[in-house]
Amino acid sequence: MIQSAQVASKFTLFTHHAKTFPDLVTALRNSMLRAGVFKNEKTAEEQVVQVLNFDIHLVKDFRGRRYIERITECIPVQEKNEYTYDHRKEKTLEGKLDKFMDNATIYFTKSTNRELYQYRNIIENHDGKYVITNPISETNIIEMRNNMDESDVVEFDKFLEKNWGIKMKTFDDGTQEEIIEDIPEEKKTKRGRKPKAVK
Repeated sequence: MIQSAQVASKFTLFTHHAKTFPDLVTALRNSMLRAGVFKNEKTAEEQVVQVLNFDIHLVKDFRGRRYIERITECIPVQEKNEYTYDHRKEKTLEGKLDKFMDNATIYFTKSTNRELYQYRNIIENHDGKYVITNPISETNIIEMRNNMDESDVVEFDKFLEKNWGIKMKTFDDGTQEEIIEDIPEEKKTKRGRKPKAVK
């Protein structure tokens, strides 16, 4: 499934029984390791998170009612070069050693505890109602728009602006730019923004 999703696929749809999003990533990573496709855990996990765009998590409650509990987006973390060359500006050996230690700390953090992905809930079920919690990432918004016809793009853009204050602009050459309006502090929550009921 992971291999087929990486090449020549518009999308891949599959089911899994993981309870949380990190459990899903771990289970798929372990399956790839067991299959012998990869030997290194980090490499296998990188392949998994590059394929998982959205997780639609269904639950069945004690009354037998099935419903979507949440829709979660997976956002692969891009590797950044955070090293500095400030040691060249330092005049003392102590200053140079401090700068070296800063770079060494960054290196060992990346080597031993590198974060490969972030995840956030886009829509959640709260007491039987669906509420919007966090915006979709710019990368997935652009990909989604590229696979819609013109009428769907218009409706999708209205949805983005109404619920997240995101305005999309398409230039004459077909390129897209995301414009995000400022969000007042009182509308923000610890996870991003105050939940907004879906209409």
